[in-house]
Amino acid sequence: MKKLFFIIAFMAIGITQSNAQMLKFGVKAGANFASLEGDGLEGLETYTSFHFGALLELKLFENFALQPELLYSSQGAKVSNENVKDINFNYVTVPVLAKFYLISDRLSVEAGPQFSFLIDDNVEDQFETESFDFAAVGGLGLNITENIFAQARYVVGLTEASKDAEVKNRVIQVSLGYRF
Repeated sequence: MKKLFFIIAFMAIGITQSNAQMLKFGVKAGANFASLEGDGLEGLETYTSFHFGALLELKLFENFALQPELLYSSQGAKVSNENVKDINFNYVTVPVLAKFYLISDRLSVEAGPQFSFLIDDNVEDQFETESFDFAAVGGLGLNITENIFAQARYVVGLTEASKDAEVKNRVIQVSLGYRF
């Protein structure tokens, strides 16, 4: 009976340690370099803003993980006309990324879909915005230490950001984060 207890206890400790290696929580923040792309868009420049939020990394295999995130992301475009305000869209974004580690636990290629929900904008009188934006995401991740990481991504909007014009979001994101 004691042997069975020790075997079960040893297995439980091993499973707990294994799960701790497979599941990591984290936070991240960084800069957005956003623009809008579409027909008839003149006088728009890169809009510099920010993003921040939380993530979960679920390591499924030695060199493969899934990383869903929940982020607040400010996007849009800078307008060169002094009489018109810069375009600003504030989203809650949910990227769901597949991470392929090129160098085990160090350098990863990340790709997947992003679901964005508009929570605020400043274009009331200019055009009507869509409340949902679907995008494709691709980028690189670098684990600087076991806990600190950096990421660089390109987000390509696949749906229209406006009901009135063919306008799509484009964002370059650079992030630093901490994984627990």
